[in-house]
Amino acid sequence: MRDRKFRFIILLTALLISSFLFISLVSYFSAHKAIATQVEKTTLPLTSDNIYSEIQRDLLKPISISTMMAKDTFVRDWVINGEGTQKDIIHYLKEVKQSYGAITSFFISEKTRLYYHPSGILKKVEPSDDQDKWYFRFRDFTSDYEVNVDTDTADRSSLTIFINHKVFDYAGGYIGAIGVGLSVDSVQSLIESYKQRYDRQVFFINKEGIVTLHGSSYGEEKDIHKINGLSSIADKILDSERSSLVYKKNSENIYLNSRFIPEFNWYLIVSQQEKEAEIRIQNILITNLAVSLAASIVIVFLVNLIISGYQKNLETMATTDKLTGAASRQIFNSLFNQALSHSKRNQRLLSVIMLDIDYFKKINDEHGHPAGDRVLKVFVATIKNSIRESDTLFRWGGEEFLILLPDTNMEAARTLAEKIRLTVADMAVTFSGEVISATTSAGVASITDTDTADALITRADKALYSAKENGRNRVESSVNLPPASDNAPQHSL
Repeated sequence: MRDRKFRFIILLTALLISSFLFISLVSYFSAHKAIATQVEKTTLPLTSDNIYSEIQRDLLKPISISTMMAKDTFVRDWVINGEGTQKDIIHYLKEVKQSYGAITSFFISEKTRLYYHPSGILKKVEPSDDQDKWYFRFRDFTSDYEVNVDTDTADRSSLTIFINHKVFDYAGGYIGAIGVGLSVDSVQSLIESYKQRYDRQVFFINKEGIVTLHGSSYGEEKDIHKINGLSSIADKILDSERSSLVYKKNSENIYLNSRFIPEFNWYLIVSQQEKEAEIRIQNILITNLAVSLAASIVIVFLVNLIISGYQKNLETMATTDKLTGAASRQIFNSLFNQALSHSKRNQRLLSVIMLDIDYFKKINDEHGHPAGDRVLKVFVATIKNSIRESDTLFRWGGEEFLILLPDTNMEAARTLAEKIRLTVADMAVTFSGEVISATTSAGVASITDTDTADALITRADKALYSAKENGRNRVESSVNLPPASDNAPQHSL
């Protein structure tokens, strides 16, 4: 069994490693052959999608802050009650800014049009003021919030990403706009992290093709129409919300993916040089091989663990009685043959005790089968406490049990049976508040030179039958019994 298991594990390991190696190499050569198509149509757009997703994720925090502010009962009650004490809302905005690390926070009242800021009231928004047009546009916006890039009203030199959120009264009426501002510098640090993680050039351009945000490694012109090679596809980028393009720079292919981000009103540009793609694919191959090896080791380990577990469970199920924990009858012959060989080799006797619980059917009838099961368990535990480690207790059937006793003569076996009988007689089983007592009858037999397992068990069984016939709660030995014909009755279970 162990040899077959070992051969299976070796074969599985070879198949896994071969499969992973084959798949990795096929993937590598296929990618190498079609590198331009893969980078242009798959790899680069995927990286662009990942970066776009991360930008959206990083904006979730300020969005949730703005949503919390818009739902705050203090803000709504303060507006509904007439905006009485202005220092209260100013203090509130200051606390939000400091607590959540925003660079600014604000509230604009629809009724008074006052622009509240942590530093005080900045102004009164007017439709005629170009800087205030965002408010009136947002007021008619279909969504409850927007992400808007604009100059800070409190600092005209600072470009800020604002999270604007509508505020409604308890009846659903619009009463103003509230939100926080996120520093553009924080988005620039994100660009640097993308460059390091994905090894791509990442920057943003506006609808005119002017680079608005970039990392420290960016060294090109600010207008993409003036960048060598990129100028040839600049209009294609600006004419489409999403594109995957290739242009040449210094005789090298540059792969570019663009995506319009409506929240910013900018284009996200992600580009990659051809040699970078080749190095990246080689790195992917090495990584895949390493991961494949690790996966193979893990899979083989788990399979080995599972097989060992199933094997152990099957062996337990096949060799152990589920209810009592005694050995099952199915393995008796194997253990008997071992004990018999040991007995012959050492010229020692081998004995068995056949025993069962007296009037067990009455216990089931009066107390129920669960109580009977409990008695069986305690009965087995009591016997196990009385026998040696070298002895084996089998559940033979129903309430009938057999004890295999290596290196034990008839006298010693009978002494042990008597000890068990007395111990069981003192046994008290408590079930559902009732105390159940029981006794046991036992038949003892020792093997002779001509005995087989069946013959030995038959004699022990006849001795047990005799104990039953003679009043129960007693031990009988097969040597004390008169010769019986093959048709002698067997004891009742």
